[in-house]
Amino acid sequence: MGRFDIERKEMVELLRSRGISNETVLEAMAKVERHRFVNQTFIDNAYKDIALPINSDQTISQPYTVAFMTQALEPKKEMKVLEIGTGSGYQAAVLATIGCRVYSVERHLSLVTSARKIFDQLKLRILVKAGDGTIGWGEFAPYDGIIVTAGSPSMPEPLVNQLAEGGRIVIPIGTKSNQQIVVGKKNKDTLHTTVYDGFKFVPLIGKSGWN
Repeated sequence: MGRFDIERKEMVELLRSRGISNETVLEAMAKVERHRFVNQTFIDNAYKDIALPINSDQTISQPYTVAFMTQALEPKKEMKVLEIGTGSGYQAAVLATIGCRVYSVERHLSLVTSARKIFDQLKLRILVKAGDGTIGWGEFAPYDGIIVTAGSPSMPEPLVNQLAEGGRIVIPIGTKSNQQIVVGKKNKDTLHTTVYDGFKFVPLIGKSGWN
């Protein structure tokens, strides 16, 4: 048994106790080794339910937030998902472990480079590029799901346009200091939304986010 196996199992049980009920999501989070995606300085805190600093003044979201957003996306095998904000790569790894085809955009090239290395080590097929995530990745649109891991002032129109009919978007929206997670489902070019309180993210910087 590896050094972190028991801690990872305990993390999953905590997520279950906090209301995460999608077994596919819980199984993926039981498999993905979060300690690979955190800075060595914080490795002993890798499985605590807290956000941790990563390079480029960004964060890796707390496990509950990752689980909540992933569950809200309703991921399935072969689902095509666009992630905005690769960060260290943990959220993308969870989605890929579920079997989603993941395309991820990150504005910091250094994070793209380090995430690619981890994806290669774990043999995860995730396509990642550096760029302005607020305008999406039109080359591979439409997407069955879009997940945004930074807080936006409003719903970015380019992302809604790249969402397939019946697709879901999960995005934090609000001020720079406080956001709600908005879950939208596209139906005949209309987005039907549900809102959840109590979340905090780094700002989504870009043309259709914070400037």
